[in-house]
Amino acid sequence: MNATQANDADERILRTSPLRKLLGRPELGSVVGAVAVFVFFAFFADSFLRAASLSTVLYAASTIGIMAVPVALLMVGGEFDLSAGVMVTSSALVSSMFSYQMTANVWVGVGVSLLVTLAIGAFNGFMLTRTKLPSFIITLGTFLMLTGLNLGFTKLIDGTVSTKSIADMEGFPSARDVFASTITVGGVGFKVTILWWLALVAVASWILLRTRAGNWIFAVGGNQDAARAVGVPVTRTKIGLYMGVGFGAWISGQHLLFSYDVVQSGEGVGNELIYIIAAVIGGCLITGGYGSAVGSAVGAFIFGMTSKGIVFAEWNPDWFKFFLGAMLLLATLLNAWVRKRAEATA
Repeated sequence: MNATQANDADERILRTSPLRKLLGRPELGSVVGAVAVFVFFAFFADSFLRAASLSTVLYAASTIGIMAVPVALLMVGGEFDLSAGVMVTSSALVSSMFSYQMTANVWVGVGVSLLVTLAIGAFNGFMLTRTKLPSFIITLGTFLMLTGLNLGFTKLIDGTVSTKSIADMEGFPSARDVFASTITVGGVGFKVTILWWLALVAVASWILLRTRAGNWIFAVGGNQDAARAVGVPVTRTKIGLYMGVGFGAWISGQHLLFSYDVVQSGEGVGNELIYIIAAVIGGCLITGGYGSAVGSAVGAFIFGMTSKGIVFAEWNPDWFKFFLGAMLLLATLLNAWVRKRAEATA
């Protein structure tokens, strides 16, 4: 074999086949699952394929997906956040109560809420990196503290378990347009949260796949000691990921507030598990170092299709959690199979 033939052989060895690229994508299993769920409900629910029904499904998916995106990035980085669900409620409560009590423009409350949720995220990340305790323990503690603070402060300030209405305050219409408006396309209304969701997926995908920070996230999720040894700023990366969850909670909280103009202090408990489920269905590994923002979006879309498809099919909604659990197991098994196939073709 001459030198030219040897070089050609080397290039063929290095060239990645389309099948190998496809099998290496974390979201492949979830995409297959999403297609199956879509076909299933299209067959069993007559109204599922209507444009209005699609709008409802996308809205349900977006309310989960906005949080599932930063939660997925955090899981790629090897950590959890069990406070994510109640943090959404905290975001809405801070915005509402600060605006009402200070008789300020609601945008002031929105800004204060952003600072508070970012601070909560930074607190989680700081405590994790300083104490070296598992993220399960750190964020479980934050979950319990926020649950108590949400209820305690709401009762202390407003005298009840819900906030006062801020619908007549200055700035409310413009804030509602940003966080809770409906955009009409072809006679069908689509919630603005869908745009927020898609924007977050695009930004998160760019960060993971096109930036140095994305390499850091994968590195700390795979092996943080090895990552630290080669100069990856592990502490800064993990704090940033937790602040990303705080940012998602801020968006979701403002949508909650400006959709109903009042907030119940006990909302959000249990939603953190749904965000994690969406991320896992989308291909994120519990052990970290593997996953994608697109996969979390597909996982959230599966959640939306299932939750609304059961209603469109006129089935008993009590079975929803069963279907969700079954999808979680099936998606995890499928993702494991896809990874093995990808490794076998490597």
